[in-house]
Amino acid sequence: MKQNYLFTPIDYLKGVGPNRADLLKSQLKIFTYEDLLNFFPFRYIDRTKYHKISDLENTSSYVQIIGKFIDFRHSDNLKKKRLIGMFTDNNGEIEIIWFRGIKWIEKSIKINQEYVIYGKLNWFNNKFSIIHPEIELLEKHKISIKNNLLPIYSSTESLLSKGINNKLFTDLIYNIFNKSNNSFKENLNRVINEKHNFISKYEALYNIHFPQNQKLLSKAQFRLKYEEFFFIQLQFLFKNLINKNKFKGFKFSKVGFFFNSFYKNNLAFSLTNAQKSVIKEIRKDFSSNAQMNRLLQGDVGSGKTIVALLSCLIAIDNSFQSSIIAPTEILAQQHFNSISNSLIGINLKVKILTGSTTKKEREILFKELREGQINILIGTHAILEDKVIFKNLGLAIIDEQHRFGVAQRSKLWKKNITPPHILVMTATPIPRTLAMSVYGDLDISIIDELPPGRIPVKTVHRTDKKRLQVFKFLKDEIKKGRQIYIVYPLIEESKKMDYKDLMDGYESIEREFSKDEYQISILHGRMKTNDKNYEMNRFKNGKTQIMVSTTVIEVGVNIPNASVMVIESAERFGLSQLHQLRGRVGRGSENSYCILMSKDRISNDAKTRIKTMTSTNDGFKIAEVDMNLRGPGNILGTQQSGLLNFKIADLIKDKTILNLAREDAKNIIENDPQLKHVNNKEIKEEYLRINKNSILWKHIS
Repeated sequence: MKQNYLFTPIDYLKGVGPNRADLLKSQLKIFTYEDLLNFFPFRYIDRTKYHKISDLENTSSYVQIIGKFIDFRHSDNLKKKRLIGMFTDNNGEIEIIWFRGIKWIEKSIKINQEYVIYGKLNWFNNKFSIIHPEIELLEKHKISIKNNLLPIYSSTESLLSKGINNKLFTDLIYNIFNKSNNSFKENLNRVINEKHNFISKYEALYNIHFPQNQKLLSKAQFRLKYEEFFFIQLQFLFKNLINKNKFKGFKFSKVGFFFNSFYKNNLAFSLTNAQKSVIKEIRKDFSSNAQMNRLLQGDVGSGKTIVALLSCLIAIDNSFQSSIIAPTEILAQQHFNSISNSLIGINLKVKILTGSTTKKEREILFKELREGQINILIGTHAILEDKVIFKNLGLAIIDEQHRFGVAQRSKLWKKNITPPHILVMTATPIPRTLAMSVYGDLDISIIDELPPGRIPVKTVHRTDKKRLQVFKFLKDEIKKGRQIYIVYPLIEESKKMDYKDLMDGYESIEREFSKDEYQISILHGRMKTNDKNYEMNRFKNGKTQIMVSTTVIEVGVNIPNASVMVIESAERFGLSQLHQLRGRVGRGSENSYCILMSKDRISNDAKTRIKTMTSTNDGFKIAEVDMNLRGPGNILGTQQSGLLNFKIADLIKDKTILNLAREDAKNIIENDPQLKHVNNKEIKEEYLRINKNSILWKHIS
């Protein structure tokens, strides 16, 4: 068989036709025979099992029954006409209902002839029915059974209305195999095939659609999942290799005065081993001739900012400027204050640029930046504007990188003829398998160790019934001189949702904590920047004891004296958000607490989230639970969702296979970076073919 056979347009396959071809293309992205072969079943049923009508139970499972139609009647009681067939297997009777294709059914189905029907069981008005089942003559069914396990393919209403159902998919795919001469081109090398004891490509595809038994089905799934992971990882690793070879970076050859002076005189604490390890990795990148593209993961409070500052100082020691970009003004201001205070006594100029920077301030800042007088520029998206021109930007650091789009990040490359080194940071831990699948082209560093002396935040769950006890606890903490965050999910009341909104919550807090004894701040996203800063400074300076806020304080607020975080309607927050909010406390030397408030009755998922939060402070463990609950696509939003639409592999269930594929891909590139070896001929051909039409690069950061 010629490989080109698989690239035949789906229009030419017997049983498809122009209308069905258009639907397959538009709804399922099936354009060729190969696309159809790679449209995998999502589950299987045992074809050897037939149900007796008298034994059916009140469930929504799919059933297969042998029997005869004994009667047909029309019903016009509903808005839609429907045809009802009475089907019997001599043990009982069941109604078979059609809303579409009624004329064809009446013409095709014969009374008292034996059929096999397969469909989803419905229970309504104390009786069973099946709507639009698959129907096949018993004689033809016995001949057509190609395997004991029947593949089940996903479909849509519009596809089903055109007869594109499970049976058609099975027939179409079988036709392709019939004409293929049992010959499919291999796309993995002999070493990999023997190492993992893979069945052939042909056997894998045939047994994924027509499994001869459960063992062969498992072997087919293993091979095809591995392939999917392998070629994605190969693309990532090649992208990384190409970047390092093609994009020459600035070589920071020395660690000089500014780094050493800060390290000896201004660093008030010892770095953790994890921080030292990451700085070592960054220094190795700096000393090469390649541009650095590194992702730094670190849990809340793990000390990423000091790593960022030390990296900036190495750039300055080599006569280059640095920038740190944050997603919000609050976080940018936080970085500016923290870094400025850290550099007291060291003759460096640090400036901040945000949407609030005045026109006059901007003119001065732009001039100083062009002339190289500013060593570190900290800011928001404003730094990405075309007017912002550096004299020699050597290092760009992006904090909370998931809040920046690919197009925004790419603007940093244009700030210099030679692209600056890029360090992207996130305080939202990402499970390793997800990081490999979305940031596989970046080198990844992890700070998995908190600085010594940090006391873990104690997290508890309380329901509305315990609210008075919670208020008493808050008052006791305030008496000790501590400050409190109270976070709400909404700004204004929602008619559809019954959880508390910010303004209503603010009023109830004011009633409980009288103005005679307590001062309260309020903060939300709709406030003007000056008002936000005013309220934040009041709280930071200890003039208010309670900050009532929305999730605007999720990132970037660092007030060591704030020891209690109360999260209202905690059942409505995701795990990542709960963990980020909790990270706002526990920054001082005193015991800190996070109180998750919820209704008395909450969903099972909400119970899992709250139980996870009360049982661990480890952000990476929390991220794993989050991915299991929500799936990988929802953790990172829709931006990278195209990467996560695997045809058969599953990031949650198939972590082991991903690790195997990643390791094998790395070994191949290390030993044969241009895939010139004859043993890698098949891999290279498949890689080039996939890469030619791949959407992967559109998503890579």
